[in-house]
Amino acid sequence: MPMIDALWPEHALAPEAEARLVKELTDILIEAEGYDPASPIAQNVTVFHLHRPAAIYIGGERTNTIRYRIIPSAPEGQYTDESCCSLVRKLTEAVARAENRPFDDVAPRVWVFPTEIQDGAWGSRGAIWRLPDIHALLAGESERDAGVERLARRRLETARIMLEAALDAASAGMTSKL
Repeated sequence: MPMIDALWPEHALAPEAEARLVKELTDILIEAEGYDPASPIAQNVTVFHLHRPAAIYIGGERTNTIRYRIIPSAPEGQYTDESCCSLVRKLTEAVARAENRPFDDVAPRVWVFPTEIQDGAWGSRGAIWRLPDIHALLAGESERDAGVERLARRRLETARIMLEAALDAASAGMTSKL
């Protein structure tokens, strides 16, 4: 059940370009989570919220420069470092296509914040949906275990990062006392 919150001004794009961009961003997110963008189920549970800022300020000064802020949200376990990097690149490329401008002209104005929602905190339809449940819904019941494996992989990765940080902190503390 992917979700996207996006912010850009009302007249950033022509209506047709904006409609294409919203569809493309939706499909990119579905694919980044490992599902088929052509799936009617995936399309029906992917929500895109477009927010229109009243004004954009840079350094405290109002600007007319168009900025995009895109926040794709997914249940914990859906992203890897590699998939986040790819997602940011693909979403930025989509905005460049929508503006019909070179990537390097658009990229500094596009901010993407891939966000994972902790397992057990994704609520919809009056219930909590855990990653294995979501995976079974979108990829088929026979793929439920793949959701379990994705979540376990993410938690192992998080534990490894925390352990390395703790060891680094302990080592730094010991060397500063010597």
